[in-house]
Amino acid sequence: MTNGSNDIEVKLYTMCVVRGGDRILLMNRPSENGFPGWIAAGGKVDFPESLTEGAIREVKEETGLTVSNLIYKGLDEFVDVNERYRYMVFNYITDTFEGDLLDNPPEGELRWIPLDELVHYPMQDWFRERLTYFFEDGTFEIYALWDEKRNETQKRTITKL
Repeated sequence: MTNGSNDIEVKLYTMCVVRGGDRILLMNRPSENGFPGWIAAGGKVDFPESLTEGAIREVKEETGLTVSNLIYKGLDEFVDVNERYRYMVFNYITDTFEGDLLDNPPEGELRWIPLDELVHYPMQDWFRERLTYFFEDGTFEIYALWDEKRNETQKRTITKL
């Protein structure tokens, strides 16, 4: 997606934590699928679907569950000024779902993990940090200004609303 004469590439993604009582559903993504370790379902928003429609579709495709009553929890945004690139992840949580888990999920093994055991599961640092915000009141915004050439974060802010 480009933004008029600015030629900024914007990519929209979603992530949805599915909660069942004192457990959440995560998938163990293998390295070849990117972002290895335990992670919530999510992915790219297809044009012209809404953000919520994208989150619901991604959960269905990756887990087999049909979710509803999604609650918006926050935005994770990565911006590379030099590359004129913006990557936005809209985060949701729900405890309303139906259906059965896929026998052969396409993104990795699915498991209902008790909240008090999450600390023992390997996951990307960025996901572990973000995961805590799903269970707090309000919403969050994580903003990172990235420099791909230097492979470093230039600025990072976390705002809780």
